Amino acid sequence: MTADEAEQADREDTVLESSTADVSAASAEESTPAAESDLEQTARAELLAEENRRLRAEYARTQQTRYRRTAYGLAALGVLAVLGGLLFPNARGVLFALGGTGLFGGLLTLYLTPGQFVAADVGERVYAAMAANESALATELGLSDTRLYVPADGNTAQLYIPQHADDTPPEDDDGPILVSEPGRGLLLAATGSSLFEELERALSGDLATEPPLLATQLADSLVEQFELALSVDPETDPEEGRATFAVSDSAFGDLDRLDHPIVSVLAAGFAIALDQPITVEVEPAGERADWLVTCRWDANE
Repeated sequence: MTADEAEQADREDTVLESSTADVSAASAEESTPAAESDLEQTARAELLAEENRRLRAEYARTQQTRYRRTAYGLAALGVLAVLGGLLFPNARGVLFALGGTGLFGGLLTLYLTPGQFVAADVGERVYAAMAANESALATELGLSDTRLYVPADGNTAQLYIPQHADDTPPEDDDGPILVSEPGRGLLLAATGSSLFEELERALSGDLATEPPLLATQLADSLVEQFELALSVDPETDPEEGRATFAVSDSAFGDLDRLDHPIVSVLAAGFAIALDQPITVEVEPAGERADWLVTCRWDANE
């Protein structure tokens, strides 16, 4: 190789190395923003998750503080009423009664203060998964769209999904899959059955057996006790064996899904109180409310 050829080869190698370096630098410059973007997104996601945890903890703390303040306020009023009874003998009986009520209410409120709060959307997502699984199972078994709530042992109720709409409810509770005649289908524990037990414990009196009063008790519990809806307006027709509930602002989403908690509480409550099967129909309410839930029973029994 001559001196000129050697010099030319050195120049080509230098140009090639420079080009390679430029390409590597350009690639590094292009990848750096992408890497930084991924890191920023990861950091942002971690910050948001931490902020959500902080907000949930703060919400729980605020709720607990509100309950405790209510309890302390009732207790303070009770103490003041008792002291007033000591100072004013003429009104002692009334003041002592008010004092006892305040002290008892404060103690009860403090004792019943929940230690943990679950967001409504968390419960809704848990229920949605359960409803989807049960619906898929009913579809796979070729069952009808009929939803029948039947009373069971232990003052509870079960959801019966028959193979045919006119199938007779089973006489025993040997579920969940019923394969023998009569009464093929699914027999499941009703979601509202356990909630109904809590409703009975919270009642100041006995559970009503007359449909109008029973409907009012169930509607009030859904709004005031369980806070599953903003409003539930009942309308009953005992002679026709029908009770219709106009439900608005459900905390657990659409009511037309399988064994929705609101629908289940209403139907299970009627099944237990009337001690007979209850057929349920759910449909959009239009302008009146969000949903209409109709419970039907045999008015002749």
